[in-house]
Amino acid sequence: MTVVAIFAVGIAGQLLGGRLRVPSVIFYLGGGLLLGEVGIGLISLDTFGAGLTTVVGLSVAVIVFDGAFALRLDRIRAAETASLRLVTVGALITLVGTAVAVRLLTGTAWDLAFLIGALLVATGPTVITPIVTVVRLRPHVSAALETEGIVNDVTAAIAAVVIFEEILLREAFGPNTLLAFAERLGVGVASGLLAAGATYYLLREELLPGDGTRSARFTVLLAAIGAYGVADTVSAEAGVAAVATAGLVLANVDIPHRETIESFTEDMTLLLLAFVFVSLAALVDVEAVLGLGVAGIALVAVLMLVIRPVVALISTAGIEQFTWSERLFLSAVGPRGIIPASVATLFAIELAAGGDDAAAATLLGAVFIVIFATDAIEAGFARQIGDALGVTPMRMIIVGGGRVGRSLATQLENRNEFVVIVDNDPEQCEKTREAGFQVVTGDGTEAATLSKAGIDEAKGLVAVTADDDINLLICQTAMTKFDLDDVYARVNNTENVEKFESLGVIAVDEPQAAAYALDNQIERPALARWMNDLGDGHDIIEIEMTAEHIAGKSIRELTDEIPGGCLIAEIGRGDDAHVPDADETIEYGDRITFLGDSAAVKKAVGRFHPHD
Repeated sequence: MTVVAIFAVGIAGQLLGGRLRVPSVIFYLGGGLLLGEVGIGLISLDTFGAGLTTVVGLSVAVIVFDGAFALRLDRIRAAETASLRLVTVGALITLVGTAVAVRLLTGTAWDLAFLIGALLVATGPTVITPIVTVVRLRPHVSAALETEGIVNDVTAAIAAVVIFEEILLREAFGPNTLLAFAERLGVGVASGLLAAGATYYLLREELLPGDGTRSARFTVLLAAIGAYGVADTVSAEAGVAAVATAGLVLANVDIPHRETIESFTEDMTLLLLAFVFVSLAALVDVEAVLGLGVAGIALVAVLMLVIRPVVALISTAGIEQFTWSERLFLSAVGPRGIIPASVATLFAIELAAGGDDAAAATLLGAVFIVIFATDAIEAGFARQIGDALGVTPMRMIIVGGGRVGRSLATQLENRNEFVVIVDNDPEQCEKTREAGFQVVTGDGTEAATLSKAGIDEAKGLVAVTADDDINLLICQTAMTKFDLDDVYARVNNTENVEKFESLGVIAVDEPQAAAYALDNQIERPALARWMNDLGDGHDIIEIEMTAEHIAGKSIRELTDEIPGGCLIAEIGRGDDAHVPDADETIEYGDRITFLGDSAAVKKAVGRFHPHD
């Protein structure tokens, strides 16, 4: 009944998180407290006995593997500089800054302070993945967060074990400490490479018995737990490095049944994540957390309001790709996950068994108050934080990843649109990913696929497949099941245009569009070249005027508001659209088309359309 209760609370947390669009981890924590000694007392340390380490370890193996398996190199490259800084300079600042804060606020010994600092470096896929699932972020932001989570999970776990064994227990620091870190990391990486190599060989050579799809799932699962078990047996906590390495390698090589494997590991992760988080939350010593008092609150404040912002700002400094809103989002979101919770619990048990109850209480109290606070505030309100900062872009969904779809996506992304491409052809999906676009593999005519692509938060959808019947069905699904107004379609056969327009779809007749383009090249070659190179130093954008201080003023009066290098080419009001003169009055809600240099157009758009 205990196991049933844990899974029931975990699954309920998943359902509530999805329903309320809140990261499920906060429900895991609440459910765990309910089941633990602070609640109904169903779960205690005696519930698991000596098996706690094994249960947590193997669960973490699958969870970390799944997170690493989702990290393709093209995604990491989307924010490689920021990611590198987060896992090096950022990790070091977090470790040292946290250790100093713990020492000054609690008066504990330096060795224990650095142990707590090492543990609290880790964020991890257990808390980051639910956030990037709920909060739609641009690829470079989510890549930075996910890469930080995977890598820092590994280094934090190993660093914590080294500090615990080499410094806290032996009370010595020197070359042997660094050697112990390198040894564990090396064992983990080597074990992960061996596991990934064996798995790749078995999958590629089709040497697995029975149904290939089912065998592939369990072979990958065996690779994860096998790599973890072997590495951890050789050197404590090297297993985390092993599964992260295996996951990263297999994520970036060509293996069959990839989609099935991803689906399987995601489902496994959901179950294990719920089980481990609920179980560990139930084991929290609430008295130890409350015992820190004001010092605990101050520690949380320093980590959330000082250390994390410093790390985020240093990691993104000078990177134009990150807007200030995105930098502030990284500053505000750094929740801690499974690694600090599980390792701190195991260390505290060992410290208490050795008679050092005070150190065990400080360790548990400091780690879990940070986990509770960051998960409740930073993870729990991640969507609201993202909305407030404006880092959640409305997306354009393109169904069809062929040449037309990729060309359109390039044009839209040049205008800072957030594009998601949907296609059911694995080969096309791979080409599209290699081109740097976010891809969802699936049938665009199915509501489940469109939902996975984020159509609930989409500003529009474009169907660009080579089959008009499929495009029509895609548009019908988007409009009827999701009530999406802005739906566009490529029409390959001119005779079908009326069918699309009768549904309210904005149809682009491909033969007619080609004829217009050729006519422009013949009669207006300079303008045609200018239009074809949009985004390359110049642009033309239509927006709705939403700046209240501009409404009611003439263009002549707004000379200072219109940046040099751009002009108002057209004003639309109702069914009328015309080229304005200097005395034209602009009203709230007018459709204004700006034409000119890209930077000037972008600045004008920000002034005339500050609100969505």
